[in-house]
Amino acid sequence: MSSTNGNPRERHEQFLDSLSAFTREHRAKQWEGTFADYLEQVVVQQPGLATRSSHQYVWDMLRWMQRREAEATPEGEEFRLFSHELFGMDRPLRRIMDYFKAASAGSEVGRRLLLLLGPPSGGKSSLVILLKRGLEEYSHTEEGALYALKGSPLHENPLNLVPYTLRAEFRETYGVDIQGDLSPYCRSVLEREYEGDFMQYPVERVFLSEANRVGVGTYAPHDPTTADIADLIGSVDLAKVSEYGDEGDPRAWSWSGAVYAASRGLLEMIEILKVKREFLYLLLTLTQEKNVKVSRFPLIHVDETIIAHTNLAEFRKFLQEKENEALLDRMVIIQVPYTLNYHDEARIYRKLIAQAPTFQQVHLDPHALEVAAVFAVLSRLKPSEREDLDLSKKVHLYADEGVEGISASEKERVQHEHEDEGLSGVSPRFVVNALSNAISRSDVSSLTSMEVLVTLKDAIENDARIESKQKRAWVDFLVTARKDFYNHWVKEDVHKALFVSFEEESASLLEKYLDEVEATLDNREVNDPITGESRPPDERFLRSVEEKINISDAGKNTFRQEVVRKAMVAYKRGESFTLDSHTRLKEAMERYLFEERRDVLRLVTSVTRPDEEAKEKIAAVEERLIGDYGYDRHGAREALNYVTTLLSQE
Repeated sequence: MSSTNGNPRERHEQFLDSLSAFTREHRAKQWEGTFADYLEQVVVQQPGLATRSSHQYVWDMLRWMQRREAEATPEGEEFRLFSHELFGMDRPLRRIMDYFKAASAGSEVGRRLLLLLGPPSGGKSSLVILLKRGLEEYSHTEEGALYALKGSPLHENPLNLVPYTLRAEFRETYGVDIQGDLSPYCRSVLEREYEGDFMQYPVERVFLSEANRVGVGTYAPHDPTTADIADLIGSVDLAKVSEYGDEGDPRAWSWSGAVYAASRGLLEMIEILKVKREFLYLLLTLTQEKNVKVSRFPLIHVDETIIAHTNLAEFRKFLQEKENEALLDRMVIIQVPYTLNYHDEARIYRKLIAQAPTFQQVHLDPHALEVAAVFAVLSRLKPSEREDLDLSKKVHLYADEGVEGISASEKERVQHEHEDEGLSGVSPRFVVNALSNAISRSDVSSLTSMEVLVTLKDAIENDARIESKQKRAWVDFLVTARKDFYNHWVKEDVHKALFVSFEEESASLLEKYLDEVEATLDNREVNDPITGESRPPDERFLRSVEEKINISDAGKNTFRQEVVRKAMVAYKRGESFTLDSHTRLKEAMERYLFEERRDVLRLVTSVTRPDEEAKEKIAAVEERLIGDYGYDRHGAREALNYVTTLLSQE
């Protein structure tokens, strides 16, 4: 499964180039000086950046990442964020963007804790990790430059030094407000070492780093009954008390809590609803008031963004306790469901197996991951209120493959029929673990789509956690994935491999279809290319194509108008209108050609004692399946045998 493009030396050179480019892009300018220098050299230049809150900083980072991704891959959809890492998560990502946009503008949203809610292995942790890594990378750019009081355990904004009596004048001078207060630690340093002369206090540029506990923190509760709040806000350091002689001396306090580590940046709270209620109140107060209270000190100003995540089971348990209602009002909850687009689901599998050594030497046939993805999506769907929309059609609909009778606006309505759709079902980890176990047990070098389905069936039946009723339902979904999806895909591959002129025939057929449709809609005759005479449009041909994808007689004009409209849009843009321009028309054309050649295909693939000519054709089909369609020898033969069986049953 690993990439093998180029020889080892070329790949080495490419990687060196990538390292050099990364170094050039992230060669950040170190800076250190007094507070007076900071005002002169930094604040005067960009006062708005100097006063950014943590929410504003995250929002700026997200926009920076969006611009960078858009520049790298300008074609395609407008929304691009972590598009090479997260798949099928556009809706949650858009909501997160909306949250930070509102919070950065100073709205009340910024005073709410952000809670990501979703099923296990749904991508919550991956999303937050990418946000943290994004902040680390952004802080190394000039646009993301961040400055702090040197030695501050909270990486405090240097502007916190400005006395309250001068802040109104600061606002008039620079046009921005100062929000923070000095921590007890820095206040003590200011008095002891600089005799209150804040203009001499040293300032440095800082770079966010979870490893260095600068601006990025993570808290994960272990045993809720023994969890200590000191893990968040620190405690008295007894060894230093003996040195300084006073528990109230800021130097005698351990500033190692996760809250301080994440100051100016982002704090991730894992499984937040498992912590004690006092932890939640502290975090929510921190989010709302931007301060924490610890014994022996006044309120400590801390500006950071808190993103928490939890699973559905913990959330439902939390909802059952009425005393938690006040806490819920102070949270912004964003659901992170499993993806319902099987193409994105398959991309998740590819990412996971690329990280697993088990798969490195194993060949998967071209539909193995897609058929597993269809099964997973089926397990997550809820029946539609529409009688004409079964689960298989919903899979096509959510994959943007088009379903007759359902427009784009109706698709959105279907998506809102069940707000909890995608919050349960088969997880990506279940599928990948099943495949890993199958490979480990049998030491195979190749897995076909049918073998993947059998592997998933075994995993379902042998999983003691799954109830009998659910097992039966999931096995039924495997059957649906095979009958409604894989059968079509594999027959199409064999068909194309058998008839090498398929692409040319498809293009000619498309041209003929468009000519006939335009004549029908314009109510005019067609010039026959063979006889040169005018004739009425070939309605019989049009219907024979359209019926392959169940276009009804009543809906044919709507379908034809849509095809012509898309063709006209392509032509106006100076683009060619091909079968790839219209998914459903492509499917209809392929099925039409397949039906025309069915007898030839059956004859070649089903003879028990093939003659030399038939053997040559079969060998040629195998080679094309291997060379052009991504099969290996084992998979190609299995595909031919499977299609032969299907044809014998028809």
